[in-house]
This record gives sequence, structure tokens and C-alpha cells, in this order.
Amino acid sequence: MHEHDVIVIGAGGAGLRAAIEASAAGVKVGVICKSLLGKAHTVMAEGGMAAAMGNVDDRDNWEVHFADTMRGGQYLNNPIMVEHHAKEAPARVLELESWGAVFDRTKEGKILQRNFGGHRYPRLAHVGDRTGLELIRTLQDHGIHQGMEVFMEMTVVSLLTTGGRISGVLGYDRERGRMRIWKAKAVIMATGGIGKSFSVTSNSWECTGDGHSLAYHAGAELMDMEFVQFHPTGMVWPPSVRGILVTEGVRGEGGVLRNSEGKRFMFDDVPEAYRNQVAKDEEEGWRYVCGDKNANRPPELLTRDHVARCINREIKAGRGSPHGGVFLDIGWIKEKIPNASEHIKRKLPSMYHQFMQLAGVDITQERMEVGPTTHYVMGGVAVDGDTQMSCVPGLFAAGEVTAGLNGANRLGGNSLSDLIVFGKLAGEHAAKFVKSNAAVEVDPAQVEAKTRAIEAPFERPNGENPYAIQQDLQNTMQDLVGIVRTQKEMESALVKLDQFKARLKNVGVSGHREYNPGWHTAIDLPCMLTVSESITRSALERKESRGAQFREDYPDKSAECGTFNLVAKKAPDGSMQVSRRPVVPMRSDLKAVIEKMK
Repeated sequence: MHEHDVIVIGAGGAGLRAAIEASAAGVKVGVICKSLLGKAHTVMAEGGMAAAMGNVDDRDNWEVHFADTMRGGQYLNNPIMVEHHAKEAPARVLELESWGAVFDRTKEGKILQRNFGGHRYPRLAHVGDRTGLELIRTLQDHGIHQGMEVFMEMTVVSLLTTGGRISGVLGYDRERGRMRIWKAKAVIMATGGIGKSFSVTSNSWECTGDGHSLAYHAGAELMDMEFVQFHPTGMVWPPSVRGILVTEGVRGEGGVLRNSEGKRFMFDDVPEAYRNQVAKDEEEGWRYVCGDKNANRPPELLTRDHVARCINREIKAGRGSPHGGVFLDIGWIKEKIPNASEHIKRKLPSMYHQFMQLAGVDITQERMEVGPTTHYVMGGVAVDGDTQMSCVPGLFAAGEVTAGLNGANRLGGNSLSDLIVFGKLAGEHAAKFVKSNAAVEVDPAQVEAKTRAIEAPFERPNGENPYAIQQDLQNTMQDLVGIVRTQKEMESALVKLDQFKARLKNVGVSGHREYNPGWHTAIDLPCMLTVSESITRSALERKESRGAQFREDYPDKSAECGTFNLVAKKAPDGSMQVSRRPVVPMRSDLKAVIEKMK
């Protein structure tokens, strides 16, 4: 058994930032990674981190960022968290710089910021299109000198509680298959997303919703789970790379979307709420990309949910690309600037190499085929907006695994700043919690029961293949609870989820516990099922279209539905109950900010 004051589960941006802060407060910290240290999903974030520094456009400030984020989230956000985020993000970016992060620069030597969807002004501090990689490198380099203990290639299978309080976690060594117990006074969940519950996703293999599921089964609440973001631009060809992200930075640098007829279709559908902020023609859109403060953004930089639905519409109407997407064209800018090829390679080096190496496409000369891909979940563990603690004493959460900041939809670039702002807060308050609360003992009965459960598949060597259930689950969520939803299809999905639960009881694996990926998948499946059920039940309960949720049978927003968040909680009989909770009320001074920015 290992003993720590604080255990952080997850070593992405939020986990590392939380561990750094807790360690700095003088408590003993352990970090558990499902993969290797440094191979966090955060490295896949490319475009940049949103922070209202005003380096490129001095009209930007925290109030504009606050208003942009609330509008993007359709006002279901927790305004306390949005305020923390907008006010503190610039300081967190400068802190990263002081720890060694190397950002792109303006001619004056300031940190360069770029345009992104839903942000009124250029706001994303970036390093080419490798910002997440630089963030992780910096946090890792800084963090390893803070005294934290790191456990790599470990999977946590249960949060341990005693008397309703966190007492530790149970997990296993993925390489050797040996069980481990970490005793702790507080746990910070920073496990990231849930994308692997869908068949087309930009997420990597670790994103099976472990943190959402672990917290839920420990008594925490999951909020806003119906809001799953489908990023509008993932690769669609060749099949081996389908779903891999194509950064919004391509559109921020002037990339445009066209259908098979060559039409720039995004001008056809501009939401009323954004009409006075969108370019009236292509020429104005280009001037915006070039930094003209008097121009409005091109429609390709509208929020992700809207762009994804427009792409979906073109594909369904038969105006898609040969492999089921649409065309994203950045090479066209050679009509506007000299040496465009070198400019694109300098601004978007990862995208250039990604398409050259994986698809044989030179993006400086050829159009990319892109389509929507499951990317991010706005829903997650419900936490206190100031402390990041859940309703389970001692359980904190930060990053994508939490709900509140993004409401019904996330703006691009807010995810990286989310990690560093709320990772810091979670680490700070977890350290305060352990200093004022004594440890509680681990319950051996919980450990024994959970250990028996995860070893059970070895008792059924001729049982059902876990990969078959995983594939059926992913296809069900993609087909029936995807980008366009209906009551009938989601009810059908719930029936199938019950069938998958029944099949899971007969899942079997052969061999032994060392190096056994089939067993790992069998252990992931309950997490994926919990997440899938919470998404489906919440999406059924929200009878409207708002943000990332689009229901064909309820295509409009409902005033009533704008007054509540949906919360999924485990009932005493083990069933999942979804209930309405009034949105967090906004202070009068923050309401005034919203009015001022209209």
C-alpha cells in the first residue's frame, strides 16, 4: 500500500498543474498515469490556449472573454467558474512562460495570439500548432522537481470511501497486472474525456471516461452529460486515420470550407445571435484573418457545434467530398500573399506533416477532406466553482472531467486554459483540505469486492470477447446518440445499452494478467457504459436543441430548458437518476458585463 496526502489521477495538463500546486503547499503528492508521463492527451491540443492578454488586439480583456464563453455555452455555464477562467488565464500563461514555455511572438516581442472560433478577438497564445505539447513539456519539466511521486501505466478501478469520505484508490499495474492501493486524504480527478465511447473520435485510447465513471460510482454527480462536442474538422481519409483532429487553427489562419460544388457554404447559415459579428463577404473575412480591427470574422470561425451541423447538412444533401466529408482549403491563400506555401508550413507545421505522412496530401497545394469527429465532453463531475471539490468530501476534479465552465458548448482554446486555471485551484484546495482533515482508514471489504470483480473475466475463458462489446457500443453511440438526435433513436440506444450490460456479465479473457490488452478492455467497458448511459439519459431529458445538443424532433431552443442543468446520480438501488437543477445564478455585476458586451 502506498500512502500520500493527495493522489492525482491523470497526468495531462490539469493533473500536472494540480500536482505542482499541491506539492508547492508542502503536502505529499502521488500522480497516477494510465499511460506514460508526457504522453497525455493534452499534447493533441494544437491551436492554443485562450487568455485575454490583448497582445494582438488591445480591445480584448477578461470581460470580453467572459461574455464570449457564456454566449458560447448558451448561458448554462457556471458563471463563477467562467469568471475565474477569464480573469486568471493570462496570469497562468505568463507563469508557464516563466517556467520555460516558448510561445510564438509578435514583432514587438509579446506572446502572439491567434483567431479562433467564437472568440471576438485574437486570443489564443500558441506555439505553431503544437501548443498542447509545449504545455505538457513545460509542466512535466517543472513538476518533476517539486517532489511528486509518479506511477506510470497504472489504471485506477475504484475510488475508496469510508464513512462517505475519500480514503484512497484501488488500481492495477497494466504491465504486470498486480493490484495496488493508494491511501490518501484527498483525490484529484484529472482523467480527461470520453471520446472512445464513439466510433469516430479525435480522442486517444485512454479516453474511456474512467474519471467520470469512478466519481459517479463513488457518489459524485455528473452534470451536463448531454453536451458532447463534435469537432467540425477531423480527417476522414484514409480509414486508418479517420477522426484525427484537424486544428481550428487552419481556419484561424484563413482556411475555408467548401462543398463538392466549390461553394463556400458557411455564408448560407449564420445564426442571428452572431450576425453582427460575422463578415458580410469573403473579402471582409480575409481582412479579419489579416488583423483588420474593423472587419468581422469569417463564418468558418463560428462556434464548433454550428460549423459541424453545417458540414453534416452538406454531406447529407449529397454535396460532400468523395470520402464522406467536405473540403477544407488553406492553399487558396496563395492568391492573397506571396510565399504562401512557406507561410502555411511555418504556421501549421503539424498539420502539414500530418496530411503529408498519413494521407499523402500537400495542404499548401491541395484541399483536405474533413468531417465532424467526437472531440470533447462539456459535461462531467459537478464541482464547487471556487474549490473544485465535488459533493464527495475529499474528491476534487479539474479539466475535461468536470462540468461547469463550458455549459452547452466549449469555445476552442478554452480547454488548455481550463486545465491550468482549474488545475491550480484544485491542487490549492485539495492541499488545504488535507491539512484540516485527518486520514480515514481504507475499508478492506471494498478492496476485496472490487478486486474479485475485475478478476472475474479470467474465470470465463470461453466468455464473450470484450472487443466485440466495445465495437457494438461505439457504433451504437455514434449512430443513435451522435451529432443529430431523436427520441426514438435514443430510446433504442438505451435498450442496447442494457443488452451490453447483460453481455458484460459474461465477458471472458484468456491467458494471465501480464500484458493482457483484452483484460484491460474488459475493465474499461463498465466505465464506457456508465458514460454512455449518462449521455443518453440526459440527452433524452433535454427536449430542445442547444449548444452541442441538436435534436431533430426538438430543433429549437426552449426558454424553460435554459433555466436548468441536468444532473445524473446513482440511486440507492443502483439505477441512474437524472434530475433538473437550476443554473447557478449570475451576480448583478456579471450580468452587467454581459449587457455591456452585446
